[in-house]
Amino acid sequence: MKTIYALFGNPVAHSLSPLMHNAAYAHMGINARYMAFCPRDIKEAIRLIREEDIGGASVTIPFKVEVMKYLDRVEESAKAIGAVNTVCRKDGMLVGHNTDWQGFIADLKMHTDIEGRKFVVLGAGGAARAVLYGLLREGGLPVIVNRTAEKAAALAEEFGCPCLSIDEMADAEGDCLINVTSVGMFPGIDASPVQREVLARFRRVIDVVYNPIKTKLLQDAESSGCIIHSGLGMFVRQGAEQIRLWTGLEPPLAIMKNIVLARLTER
Repeated sequence: MKTIYALFGNPVAHSLSPLMHNAAYAHMGINARYMAFCPRDIKEAIRLIREEDIGGASVTIPFKVEVMKYLDRVEESAKAIGAVNTVCRKDGMLVGHNTDWQGFIADLKMHTDIEGRKFVVLGAGGAARAVLYGLLREGGLPVIVNRTAEKAAALAEEFGCPCLSIDEMADAEGDCLINVTSVGMFPGIDASPVQREVLARFRRVIDVVYNPIKTKLLQDAESSGCIIHSGLGMFVRQGAEQIRLWTGLEPPLAIMKNIVLARLTER
């Protein structure tokens, strides 16, 4: 019997998660299919998981926070982050996890040390919360920058780290700038969240956006002499962690990365 895994979000038509997950299950020899759904609300999605016996689910924008109140239990790191991107079945219960922070940190560690380094985090949404949690857990020194100063201040107080207004961004500097907003994501590929002249203050620039692979931000950063990293690694590794949670098996990271990269290169 085929196991169904699901992605719930709105919109989801653009997502490459089904392509990546289904390639992984085929390579692993698992009789499973990963499908994208666009429900009216997350309550409807949770009902579908329970009634249709869905093996596990990914949760994306705009449901990552709201889904928590419909689950039987939320794992501690997801609770601390305040967002769930993965739902697992365990002993008849639906349990919420967050693999975004794990995917981000696993990929970041491939490129640089974290402890004691200053990271300017641009954004204050769900992705920012996952990145901040991971950086603090690993001994990093994050600083939050957001266009809405009140939101940045509230997040900074919650996570116990400093913040800057967007107007102060021109004077910001650090080891690494991390964009955790959706600015520059397909189809709005000509936009960047910061002015190009700011980028030379940073040795490294990371964009959690993976589509396109090289966003306008990363193009500007590269031409400013920065080391750049796209969000592809985080995307693949958070999905791999979901597969580990759902199946207990080791996912084929290279297969997953290559199929997504091939699709993005086609575009």
